[in-house]
Amino acid sequence: MSTPEQTIQKSAVSTPEHRGLRLDQVASELFPDFSRSQLQQWIKSGDLTVNQKTAKAKDKLYGGEQLVLNAQLQPQGEWLAEDIPLDIVFEDEHLLVINKPAGLVVHPAAGNYTGTLLNALLNLNDQQSLLPRAGIVHRLDKDTTGLMVVAKTLQAHNDLIAQLQERSVSREYEAVAIGTMTGGGCVDAPIGRHPKMRTHMAVVKEGDGKEAVTHYRLVQRFTNHTHVRLKLETGRTHQIRVHMAHIRHPLVGDNTYAGRFKIPKGASPELIEALKGFPRQALHAQSLGLVHPVSGEYMEWEVDLPEDMLALLEALEAAEE
Repeated sequence: MSTPEQTIQKSAVSTPEHRGLRLDQVASELFPDFSRSQLQQWIKSGDLTVNQKTAKAKDKLYGGEQLVLNAQLQPQGEWLAEDIPLDIVFEDEHLLVINKPAGLVVHPAAGNYTGTLLNALLNLNDQQSLLPRAGIVHRLDKDTTGLMVVAKTLQAHNDLIAQLQERSVSREYEAVAIGTMTGGGCVDAPIGRHPKMRTHMAVVKEGDGKEAVTHYRLVQRFTNHTHVRLKLETGRTHQIRVHMAHIRHPLVGDNTYAGRFKIPKGASPELIEALKGFPRQALHAQSLGLVHPVSGEYMEWEVDLPEDMLALLEALEAAEE
């Protein structure tokens, strides 16, 4: 397979208002489609010139300089393309929205170098290799299902990252929690690495972790379980799973945070079998809303609950009868 190449050619002139500002600051204003760190790399490599000369990121401008960007995007990693089918919900030349199945790892890492969403994206479009993380801007855990957005251009990638940082992306999830909850609420508790189990995350004291906020509301209550809808304000690793466990309502099937399986009081053999046999955490990213990076239009997508979660809810409903 040939190596993908993409050339970016742009030019702009600095104004008197830019006098005294650093080159990388001015470049960020004049070429807002790209991140500051990306522009700094291009300044360093000589791909972004000032009046046809190379310069340093910290050099001050006077105003009236011509900035020319002529850069070739290079593959960002030695990843393999793999023919893995994807459920594509939306696609245009800038974005791709997929409905991720359970069991699909998002990004290669120790123990999962192949068979990931990233490998599937490269098979779909080899130009994805030119983007950081092949255009992946946020993740879902391996066994969480639902909506994810992927950037198809560097401009879209930068814009989506900015929207996620500004918390303007709307992400809503559905989950089945253990225990009967009395009402909705908000968990505002910082999350960091678990002090003893390094593969786990945990609610930690202020200053030891990152701010994490999860809103939740009740959809349906059962005798020993609750169907909830959750909205993320922040996007920390395992956030919903950690926060729900923190308020003593861990998710059904969450072997990492729910502890040992306990048979609910008075549960029928059918319900016990449905709960014991549920193969993953009962969590689904149901809706996703964001501003399109190019058109500026607000877009929203929603996908139905997967079969396994529908069957679980049916088993819980049948047990109430």
